[in-house]
Amino acid sequence: MQSILETIVARKRREVAIARERVPTAALEGRLATAPKVQDFYAAVSGPGPIKLIAEFKRKSPSAGEIRPGATVEEVARGYAAAGAAALSVLTDAWDFGGSLVDLESARVAVPLPVLRKEFVVDRYQVLEARAHGADAVLLIAECLDDCHLRGLYREILDLGMTPLVELHDAENLPRVLDAGATLVGVNNRDLRTMTTDLDHVLRLRERVPEDVVLVAESGIRTRADVERLEAAGIGAMLVGESLLTQPDPGTAAATLLGR
Repeated sequence: MQSILETIVARKRREVAIARERVPTAALEGRLATAPKVQDFYAAVSGPGPIKLIAEFKRKSPSAGEIRPGATVEEVARGYAAAGAAALSVLTDAWDFGGSLVDLESARVAVPLPVLRKEFVVDRYQVLEARAHGADAVLLIAECLDDCHLRGLYREILDLGMTPLVELHDAENLPRVLDAGATLVGVNNRDLRTMTTDLDHVLRLRERVPEDVVLVAESGIRTRADVERLEAAGIGAMLVGESLLTQPDPGTAAATLLGR
């Protein structure tokens, strides 16, 4: 897993360096004043009631290839909103997922739901990009960041008014995620070493997460029965993308997951 992530992190650092040459940090910071007003992502996914759905848009994945050729962000986002999704997640990584910041902007304009920038974030510059393009939340992946960078980027996200969603897969990273102050914690059920998913992974970690922390289950959620298992265990939210996007109608699939 480390070799995969090390490759991704090195690529991201190169991408950031290129982006910074094209749009200097000062110029990017200047765009913040005209960015769309921040919506409260945390409130949207942490309120009382049934488990909340963070519905994802992505164009492709390393395991599945092209997922939904010809689909538009706007069309999919509107279907998710109509189905009762609490928030959206948009993949902006171009190399493996075919995404872009344009996709993020399109989702933000299409529906009145808060939007997460899902990306391999390794630098403050990416946090500024997220806010300048309308993001309300930013994903941080514990396995990609040392303690110093995790804490620093977490604070940068908060300082810009956004919500940090801190993801982990390996259980040993949970203490450092909680020590960083995370109140919205994602557990990725996909093991990047084997590319297999295990829904029980988040259920096993549930008892180790304080009650005041909202836990988000990620990957391996395919059926209404899966959702009911998560709800019964007290999981607050779920992030689902590929299993929705591969259905004939992603919006209808989202509604089915939510039992509507």
